[in-house]
Amino acid sequence: MPSVLFYVGSVNRGIGYVAKAAGKGIAAFRLDLDSGTTELLGVTEGVDNPTFVQVSSDGRSLAAVSEVDGWNEGLVTGYAIDADTGALEYLSKQPTRGDYTAHLGHDNSGRFVGIANYGGLPITAKPNRSIAIYPRAEDGTLGSLVAEATHLGKGSVTGRQDRPHAHCIAWTPDNRFVVIADLGIDRLVVYRFDGQTGALSAHGETVLPPGSGPRHLQFHPTLPCAYLVNELSCTLSSLAFDASLGAFAVLASTSTLPPGEHNGSSASAIAIAGGGKHLFVGNRGHDSVASFAIDQTTGIARFIDITPSGGHIPRDFAFDPTGHVLAVANQESNRINLFRYQPETGALVPLGEPIQTGSPTAIAFHPTVRKETSRTSP
Repeated sequence: MPSVLFYVGSVNRGIGYVAKAAGKGIAAFRLDLDSGTTELLGVTEGVDNPTFVQVSSDGRSLAAVSEVDGWNEGLVTGYAIDADTGALEYLSKQPTRGDYTAHLGHDNSGRFVGIANYGGLPITAKPNRSIAIYPRAEDGTLGSLVAEATHLGKGSVTGRQDRPHAHCIAWTPDNRFVVIADLGIDRLVVYRFDGQTGALSAHGETVLPPGSGPRHLQFHPTLPCAYLVNELSCTLSSLAFDASLGAFAVLASTSTLPPGEHNGSSASAIAIAGGGKHLFVGNRGHDSVASFAIDQTTGIARFIDITPSGGHIPRDFAFDPTGHVLAVANQESNRINLFRYQPETGALVPLGEPIQTGSPTAIAFHPTVRKETSRTSP
């Protein structure tokens, strides 16, 4: 009976994009990968709106952002993980130097954590930083700020692109660059990254079509490619990545929705299956998960099919460490739905019963799979 631990971030105080805050904090679950059954291990409270969470690659700690209406600065909090019980032990927190802190990431060495501030206050409201970098100790304790940067400009969509909106922070596979998807200015902004000090220096940009609204970026596990979800246009961009130059080139762009079904929808999460053959994108409003086949020669992702997400507003999802189960957080249905991934076809098959949990907005799996064997009587 292989099982794995996972954590769910939530909204536990009012925020504009959630109808009703129904969460309590960061919920910990254990999932049986064979049966799809889950056990609630506990909920860590005392944290405001942990809308995005991520487990470090070594499995020792979890970092969570606090995204709160009206705060000039959000928070990023570090917790130690007890892998047996799922319990989180508070370690430290840091101000994020900007408002509506929406995303975080660990660098590939595990020595730094970076955050992306979406920014909803007037652009003149201080400190108004788009991104910030913090050192991470071996136990997961977050140190004081070491680098920050502010984006400028706006896009073409009134009400959504009146200012920069950093929405994702990601490190390139070689850890030499930090990439920010900025929804407000239709750009991927690239910074050179110093892996010893955490320092940032401006490097370059990739411009997307007006009104795209780039949201989340993920690199392919083996190909020199990356994939970008564009929230406003409901499209997926397949990108070639030149690691030596730290530069992207758009190879293709395709809709995340069937023809004629864009109205009222916005794209959300992205996940690449472990083998790198298939890719998945969430569609809020349409309440579906789109599947794509990745051409292993060109790297271009081709739309295959749509699977209902099992609830309303699929904001985030993630694969378990084995790559067999996709967990989908349906924000407005207060539940998580599980799907078994079929690597031969890219299909998603519903698995088990929905997991009831308030206002889920992020899912993060622990990297360790526990293999348990049942005892038999002599």
